[in-house]
Amino acid sequence: MKKKVLFLCTGNSSRSQMAEGLVNHDFAGEIEAYSAGTDPQGLNAYAIKVMAELGLDISGNTSKHISKYEGQSFDYVITLCDDANKNCPVFFGGVKRLHMGFRDPAEATGSDEEILREFRCIRDKIRARMNGYFKSELKTESREEMK
Repeated sequence: MKKKVLFLCTGNSSRSQMAEGLVNHDFAGEIEAYSAGTDPQGLNAYAIKVMAELGLDISGNTSKHISKYEGQSFDYVITLCDDANKNCPVFFGGVKRLHMGFRDPAEATGSDEEILREFRCIRDKIRARMNGYFKSELKTESREEMK
């Protein structure tokens, strides 16, 4: 049975959107990922661009408020910024709730290339952290099912 994960950020514009796209791609068939924000700001064009560089199209995603998922069941709720971690509502009880903070690439300044470099850096850090975490989680679960 597929696991469900909800990624939370404040704006649901960059980090949580990239995490959703990466996990849905890297763990297709095993994990269903969703994302939302405590104060949705719209999808960031740089996030779309750096995901497209990997062949992942998130351009059809929308920025959603966390209340959209109230009452739904998730196996994991993962906050990706300190603000979302602090403001995560309690209606996600009974799930594995984790905080995996990343810098906000939307705060990057400089030339287009400098901003893209920051988005790529955060995208790659998110991918590495999620792959490490979920590979371990799925392996542990698989061992438990075989007992």
